[in-house]
Amino acid sequence: MSWLFGYNNAPSGGQIPPGMIPPGPPGGGGDGGDKDKGKSRSDAYSFDSAALERAAKAAQTLERSPHAKDALQLSKAQELTLQLEHQAKIKETEAHIEQLKMEQARVMQEEKRKTLQEETKQNQQRSQYQDQLARKRYEDQLAQQARLNEENLKKQEESIQKQEQMKRSTMDYQAELNHKNDMKRIEAELRGKAQVERENADLIREKIRLKAQENRQTRLESIKTAGAVAGLTMAAAGIYGSKYGIGVAARYTEARLGKPSLVRETSRITVLETLKHPIQIGKKLFKKNEEVLTGIILKPTLEERLRDIAIATRHTKKNSGFYRNLLMYGPPGTGKTMFAKNLARHSGMDYAIMTGGDVAPMGKEGVSAMHKVFDWAQTSRKGVLLFVDEADAFLRKRNRELISEDMRATLNAFLYRTGEQSNKFMLVLASNTPEQFDWAINDRLDEMVEFILPDREERQRLVRHYFDKYVLQPAFEGKGRMKIAEFDYDLKCTEIADRIEGLSGREISKLGVAWQASAYASETGILTEEMIDEKVNDSLIAHSKKVVWQEDQTLYSYDTVNQTHNMSKKGASMAIPKSGSSAPETAT
Repeated sequence: MSWLFGYNNAPSGGQIPPGMIPPGPPGGGGDGGDKDKGKSRSDAYSFDSAALERAAKAAQTLERSPHAKDALQLSKAQELTLQLEHQAKIKETEAHIEQLKMEQARVMQEEKRKTLQEETKQNQQRSQYQDQLARKRYEDQLAQQARLNEENLKKQEESIQKQEQMKRSTMDYQAELNHKNDMKRIEAELRGKAQVERENADLIREKIRLKAQENRQTRLESIKTAGAVAGLTMAAAGIYGSKYGIGVAARYTEARLGKPSLVRETSRITVLETLKHPIQIGKKLFKKNEEVLTGIILKPTLEERLRDIAIATRHTKKNSGFYRNLLMYGPPGTGKTMFAKNLARHSGMDYAIMTGGDVAPMGKEGVSAMHKVFDWAQTSRKGVLLFVDEADAFLRKRNRELISEDMRATLNAFLYRTGEQSNKFMLVLASNTPEQFDWAINDRLDEMVEFILPDREERQRLVRHYFDKYVLQPAFEGKGRMKIAEFDYDLKCTEIADRIEGLSGREISKLGVAWQASAYASETGILTEEMIDEKVNDSLIAHSKKVVWQEDQTLYSYDTVNQTHNMSKKGASMAIPKSGSSAPETAT
């Protein structure tokens, strides 16, 4: 038992059970402790046999004591208390370990978060670097493509020039050979004739004399018998016949080789243009048909419909079928004229562009000029796409609009030439106000397509297209002194597309030209973000003014038309003659 060897394990209250002898210190009895303090270190650690005996006696005394059981219970209680304290310390230690684990987990989570942030940053930097590499590759590809195109163009020009030189040299050589052969033949003939004449000089003189005498007698007799009237008749017939023949030849030449006065622009090749620009004409002849929507950006649904029209037109051309007439209407600058030209090139046809505003100044000659256009179109072997821009200028309603007699006659001539489907020409009309067309014009249209202003997605594509065309390509190809400041081009194009709502494709293309002009006009030649924003603001201000002017013009035109219509009705009612009288009724 532990309390046998010291007082620390004594029962609570400090009482020693009866019969128990308090043990002394390990070195001896209880009174000898102070005496042993002065002993040497070797004496302190010497073995004391008396202590063992006293302990044995104390144990025997304790066993005989009536409080031995209580002492044993007390000792167990103390041992249990020590165990509980030890368990509490263990639990505290475990709690401390758990706290350390939680702290370690928190530290690991913090390290993981930092690692994730660092990985995200590295991925972003890697993405930016890859994007820069992709842009660089794209720019290099554009530059390489431009160089290849330029080299191919030079090679084609050189090839054409070589062919022309070989052709000219061959023709010169052929002409020289022909000249030599002709000279030799003439020389041989002259020598032969001279030799024959020398041998038969007497016979030839007699023959000439007899022939001259016979001719003299024949003429005298013909003059006497025919008379002067027959001679004059024959002369007049020859003069009028030559005049008529010259007129027919001139009209045929004009129809075949010339361009009608109403046609502003055409892709049809004439002999005069071939002689003036042989290289350019050669390029046109060997140029492949382009995709029908090259350079045109529209809504996907509209693009799909236009492709269907192009496919149908191309197959109609291949199968020599009848063309379908087309109407394209919508705001100006939405790509109607560009699509008409691309449709003609894609289908392998010639295009001819005329405007409705050119018809009114023709006056009485408008009818003949209109017939010349269709006669000229009928002579094309490839087929002609006749594009009439601003068609509402002369194809207005005949029963409501106030048009002149000359304009009415020209409209009737147009209706006569377009009354039936044709396999020689395709009629394509473009108008901003199709509601003004005459009903007979609407009856001749087979398909109508509406061109609207671009939406947000189309504006983004248009801005990127013209930014690349007028800014990036000149800057990266080194054409001129143009450079670009460092900023996010893609983000800037998206921002501009969000701001320019309501602008047409033509206005957006002019915006790209304005950016290019700003760079060229600057001292350094660098196009900055501020310069781009400035031109966008100017374009928006100009567009808002155009909208206001358009509204004012529309209101004014409506008021003027109504007023003129009312005045014409009033004048007509005043000029209606009375029944049974041929004179008009005068107003009183």
